[in-house]
Amino acid sequence: MTKIRTLVVDDEPLARERVLSLLQQENDVEIVGECADGAQAVSAIQERAPDLVFLDVQMPGCDGFEVIRNIGADRMPPVIFVTAYDEYALQAFEVHALDYLLKPFGKDRFQQTLRHAREALERRRAGDLGRRLLALVHDIKPEPQRVERLVVKSGGRVFFLRTDEIDWIEAAGNYVRLHLGTGSHLFRETMNRMEARLDTRRFARIHRSRIVNTERIKELQPWFNGDYVVILRDGTRLTLSRGYREKLQQRLGKGF
Repeated sequence: MTKIRTLVVDDEPLARERVLSLLQQENDVEIVGECADGAQAVSAIQERAPDLVFLDVQMPGCDGFEVIRNIGADRMPPVIFVTAYDEYALQAFEVHALDYLLKPFGKDRFQQTLRHAREALERRRAGDLGRRLLALVHDIKPEPQRVERLVVKSGGRVFFLRTDEIDWIEAAGNYVRLHLGTGSHLFRETMNRMEARLDTRRFARIHRSRIVNTERIKELQPWFNGDYVVILRDGTRLTLSRGYREKLQQRLGKGF
């Protein structure tokens, strides 16, 4: 049996021990080292050439992203990110990383992640993961980015929501409420930052506390003082404020 040579990197001793103890129960895994910070991880990866790395994201000094940059995306082994909840990072991980573990995690979730790792090691022989890691390094930037997927934590569960499934968004204090069909989710974000992260070809601000998916608009009806009523395909009625009318006209490519 070919062993999966595995390195564990986490600055929290208890979290590191948790991963190590679970790995020790797997017959096809060989632990080649453990590291408490990013600098140690870079050295260990270069010296021991592991097949798989469990990599903490948030570490002082050299974080998980810096480890990848220092090694080089084309030389970095497959990575499983280990992280506390971070909605922005998770969005990138879900698209580009092999997998991630959200602290605290159970044994079932850990074993599911290992299954992904075993499959990915086969794909790596074809060069697939090298390209995905390179995309990860390029995509992580300090400023907000247009996203196609949101990660929402609710009731102890994590939901992955495609932005093109969102019908409309409304302000809700320190949150925004995402409306999708008959359901909705609270998401911790301001309206301005939410607007900046969405694809401007699809979403438009129609009120200081409303954003709408323009593909869901069925009808516009004149209202008072230059306002309009925006009627969505499901019958939802929203107000288009006069101050946002011109921008919506530009977005739709027509006047009204």
